[in-house]
Amino acid sequence: MTILDRIIENKKRELKLLSSRTSLEDLEKSKLFNRETISLSQSILDKDKTGIIAEFKRKSPSKGIINSLSKVEEVASGYFREGASGVSVLTDNQFFGGSNADLENTAVKGLFPILRKDFIINEYQVIESKSIGADAILVIAATLSIKEIQSLSKLSWSLGMEILLEIHEQDELDKVNQYVNIVGVNNRNLKTFEVNTDISVATAEKIPKGFLMISESGISSPEIINMLKGYGYKGFLIGEKFMCTPDPVKAFSEFVKDISCSHD
Repeated sequence: MTILDRIIENKKRELKLLSSRTSLEDLEKSKLFNRETISLSQSILDKDKTGIIAEFKRKSPSKGIINSLSKVEEVASGYFREGASGVSVLTDNQFFGGSNADLENTAVKGLFPILRKDFIINEYQVIESKSIGADAILVIAATLSIKEIQSLSKLSWSLGMEILLEIHEQDELDKVNQYVNIVGVNNRNLKTFEVNTDISVATAEKIPKGFLMISESGISSPEIINMLKGYGYKGFLIGEKFMCTPDPVKAFSEFVKDISCSHD
């Protein structure tokens, strides 16, 4: 059983318990449910920003604790102040040390688009995402069928949230549908957790025209970003690069100084 398999099995158990305690009607009564969403894709394309979705992540299955001291509200606000196009917030607790409260506390400010990064596998989580203030949600192609992704994407679209469909292999591109806003190519192998940005390079020309392309994982230098821009990537999801430092916002600020903000 792979790490992803373990995570999904745990997520199914969590959701069974959660849905028995909190109904969809309860979720829809949340103060944040009717919050007007902010477009992540438009923010990525904003020439005054960096195209980077900066991530807040406390730990990971492969590296353990990354940063247990930084506060999500301070880091998220700092990322955006220094030019981030959006902020990704991990809400999985068991494997990543996150929580729904992390996203809720950030969304209350309503200043920038927030991507909920979790393991979204059913419609309950889509409603839940809206109730905690997400502007966009990440869906992993490897965990769902074409039909399931179509259904979740359509529901998300109806609620005003954008979909970032994360693929790891070119064979998963048949899961892209008309309700998907962003196609993210993850350079991390889900089975071995090895990272290689050549995956983004090889996949770029295979992604259907008209979809905003972003690259995820292993983007460790401005040179890699400038290289990937040449292959059509407009956005970049980066987390551990900043979070593994004592001051993630300072690390982000220093990183972006050397990046051209052109989104041509």
